[in-house]
Amino acid sequence: MSTNHKAQQRLLTTSEGVNRGSFTPVDWALFLSMSLIWGSSFLLMDIGLESFQPGLVTLLRVGLGAATLWLIPQARRVRIERSDWARLGLLALLWVAIPFTLFPIAQQFINSAIAGMLNGATPIFTAGIAVILLKRLPGIRTRIGLILGSAGVVAIGLPSISEGSSEALGVVLTVTATLCYGLALNMAAPLQQKYGSVALMARLLAIATVLTAPFGVFSTFNSTFAVGSFLAIAVAGVIGTGIAFVIFGNLVGRVGSTRASFITYLIPVVAIVLGVVILSDDITSVALVGTALATAGALLASGSDK
Repeated sequence: MSTNHKAQQRLLTTSEGVNRGSFTPVDWALFLSMSLIWGSSFLLMDIGLESFQPGLVTLLRVGLGAATLWLIPQARRVRIERSDWARLGLLALLWVAIPFTLFPIAQQFINSAIAGMLNGATPIFTAGIAVILLKRLPGIRTRIGLILGSAGVVAIGLPSISEGSSEALGVVLTVTATLCYGLALNMAAPLQQKYGSVALMARLLAIATVLTAPFGVFSTFNSTFAVGSFLAIAVAGVIGTGIAFVIFGNLVGRVGSTRASFITYLIPVVAIVLGVVILSDDITSVALVGTALATAGALLASGSDK
């Protein structure tokens, strides 16, 4: 086997979570907290984009997340082995730098509801890539959950699509970002289990800050400062990126990449609730059916996958 092929295998490996049975109370706490945090991220980005250009939104979000994690002593104490740095860099690119750059750009062409809906395809990409890497189909509960959850996400987004708000460029950018998530989630479990979430995510966000800095600095020239936009992105950075990545890294290590990715089925649900409470949005019957299907898919995925 060639050296290049061995290196590629090392970069693109995955592992299962330590818990393949039903979710424990701790698993559920991690799962639901992530759904709430990331479900609000599209709303926060919309507020940020009112004054800031996409590149600045990305840089502030990633940079504040990195700074938050580096304040934790555990992040600084852990030493990363030299052989893992290439994989760490690739993971920072796929999990943070590329998708965090693409989503704000995409939300200039499509609304946050459609972005959230398309982000719900993450489990499909994650599961498909896991099948290739693990050479094994997921359990029947997970497969049924994938089908129900996918149907639910589509149903939630149908009202927005019917209004003609889904522009081709925004859709392509969002799907590309979602595919990056699917790749990254399959790479994250082994590193999380080896180094822990705090140390891993602190380094990922630090690398991503460097990668996104040029576009972010350039975007400052066309941005204007507004307290509301800054506070929204600050929350998205400190809580929605820094703290959330630690929580999600723990979840991936505990239940595996495919089942952890099912939180994206609940993200549109959270977005709907926030829209009603904060923006007084109307909810269609189709969206309510989609909410029920998405929740059912997540519940099925939380069961034993043996």
